[in-house]
Amino acid sequence: MMALSISKADNQDAEQIAALVNSAYRGESSQQGWTTEADLLAGRRTETEEILRLIATDDSMFLLCKDGAELVGSVHLQKQADMVFLGMLAVRPSLQGRGVGKQLLLAAELAALESWGVSKSVMTVIACRNELIAFYQRRGYRRTGVSKAFPVNPELWTPKVADLRLDILEKVLSAN
Repeated sequence: MMALSISKADNQDAEQIAALVNSAYRGESSQQGWTTEADLLAGRRTETEEILRLIATDDSMFLLCKDGAELVGSVHLQKQADMVFLGMLAVRPSLQGRGVGKQLLLAAELAALESWGVSKSVMTVIACRNELIAFYQRRGYRRTGVSKAFPVNPELWTPKVADLRLDILEKVLSAN
């Protein structure tokens, strides 16, 4: 059993977060896990500069999940009005399926409640990722029925399939 700890990231963690996110979402290493996007997108998910910008943004934070000193997961939280937007939830591919993502998601929701008192958590998931959407649904998220086009960012990634869309999921948060 892993002894996981959750903490808030700072600038010195940015490079490690970017490496973890990229390894969990894209490329060959991501295919060790079940959350890979490697069949849908080529390229990187993020870069250190974006992580640094997000850490420095008001009402924004990254949470780190560590097993001892080893980074095994991270997630970005961004307050938007009365809700929190969760993004870049990443778990080391070789550790996926062991409960790390569940614990990190719960920690993110609690941090959002404690830090900002928000009433709702919102995220986007690639619409064709039914197994990932089902994971979030088991944790209380629901499809809103709203979707949007997948963002274009040719400097970092290019789609391997046409017409990618993001479904918006949400969950009502409560303090108990």
